[in-house]
Amino acid sequence: MSAVEPLPSFRRIAPAIPRPLPASNENAEPKVSTKTWLAVIGSALGAFLAVLNIQVVNSALADVQGAIGAGIDDGGWISTAYLIAEIIVIPLSGWLSRVFSTRTYLLTNTFLFLLFSAACAMAQNLGQMIVLRALQGFAGGVLIPMAFTIIITMLPRSKQPIGMALFAVSAVFAPAIGPTIGGYLNENFGWHYIFYVNLVPGVVMLAMLWFSLEREPMQLGLLKQGDWLGVATMAIGLGALQTVLEEGNKDDWFGSTFILRLSVVAAIALSAFLWIELTVKKPLLHLRLLLRRNFGLATLATMLVGMVLYGSVFVLSLYLSQLQGYNAEQIGEVLAWVGLPQLLLIPLVPKLTKWIDARLLVGIGLALFAGSNFINIHLTTDVAGPELLLPNVVRAIGQAISLAPLSAIAVGGIERQFAGSASAIFNMTRNLGGAIGIALLQTFLTNREKFHSEIITSAVSLFDPATRQRLADLTQYFLAHGISDRAVAWQNAVVAVGRDVHQQASIMGYSDAFYLQGAILVLALLTIPFLKKAQVGSGGEAH
Repeated sequence: MSAVEPLPSFRRIAPAIPRPLPASNENAEPKVSTKTWLAVIGSALGAFLAVLNIQVVNSALADVQGAIGAGIDDGGWISTAYLIAEIIVIPLSGWLSRVFSTRTYLLTNTFLFLLFSAACAMAQNLGQMIVLRALQGFAGGVLIPMAFTIIITMLPRSKQPIGMALFAVSAVFAPAIGPTIGGYLNENFGWHYIFYVNLVPGVVMLAMLWFSLEREPMQLGLLKQGDWLGVATMAIGLGALQTVLEEGNKDDWFGSTFILRLSVVAAIALSAFLWIELTVKKPLLHLRLLLRRNFGLATLATMLVGMVLYGSVFVLSLYLSQLQGYNAEQIGEVLAWVGLPQLLLIPLVPKLTKWIDARLLVGIGLALFAGSNFINIHLTTDVAGPELLLPNVVRAIGQAISLAPLSAIAVGGIERQFAGSASAIFNMTRNLGGAIGIALLQTFLTNREKFHSEIITSAVSLFDPATRQRLADLTQYFLAHGISDRAVAWQNAVVAVGRDVHQQASIMGYSDAFYLQGAILVLALLTIPFLKKAQVGSGGEAH
């Protein structure tokens, strides 16, 4: 044997080369079960139907009023009753879902929403319709915050942008497409079908939730521990405030004793509610969440966006009906260009949030939304459906890319135990913003039309050669078209000039209303630089 020991082989002395480890659970894309996705999609469908029922009924309100014998003033309560009930129940939903369990609470209210929808179609008079619409709103209002809560509690953080995109369909697509659906159904099948339209998708939703939501025990003991004083002051305050906003312009605001008294009630009740929520141990809503920078600023932004989101549909519909003579179906066809592009764009937003800072997306979206309003500040009698295509498409793009990321920024870092409160506050604020926006725009339009009318009228004088020439031309026109008496022809000419003045003043008022909406969105845009960067979709907290 050799005296020299052979060297050990490299194989024996080298450490074993470790195999690549599988990706850690932290970095791995979490799997979401089919049942979870069914719960998310089903609840988002419910939120869509609940929001849809605001605009779809408004588009056929005149026909509903006529069918049940309601006057123009009283008919407004058909919409007001739904909105009051909806805004009251939204803040209650987080607590009641814990009391009765998410499954029982959501399934019960879905069934009741469908039941009362069908019952509204069978109403015989105004009293029945108001009661049924309030009950429909109370059940439907549950569907909005519960969809939001399911998304932020059942989906992992990385999948929440997809859930928020689905929820955005209810928040921005439903208000835009509502007049289209309502106008089509009303003109072709009758007003009853604006209520029946809920039934088929509602049954599908009910089946999805029945299959996907897990059974949980009720916690009826929470009823004894409930913040009942907070519930009472909140319900009274929000109900009174919503009524003031809906009826104020029609009743001349504080010139009406009814509106004045309700305003005092709302102020006292809501002040008491805020004090109670900030002092009790177990509040109905955790209002201190608003002190968190991202949630507070995003909630403020969504309130301002809500003012324009609902207000722009109101203003555009009114402009087309009053000044362009469009019927409900024609108005729906114009507004479809606000809704349909969003249906194509919203599914792409979750992918965009992976590549682009969510704050930048929100900023670009709000800038486009504001720009779509500024495009309309120079209205003329020639601006109707075709001319509104460009601003409507720009608005659709802006809404599609801003609302879902804004929601995701708001809830980033919200703990599971506060999900119900966050959902209630965020959604209630958006709806309240819509009510404030419509009330503001109604009053603004009235005042600006009066302002422009006074200015134009002061310039229309018999001492003005152009005015005299216009009256002479119109007098000759009427004499040439069947009127033999020159005095009558002159009177008709004066009336025609007055009508032109009113039309021009109205157009200028609508132009101002679009300017105001653009300015409100600029205010919302100013909150974006103050938001903290949020790791949307990556499982991180806002930092």
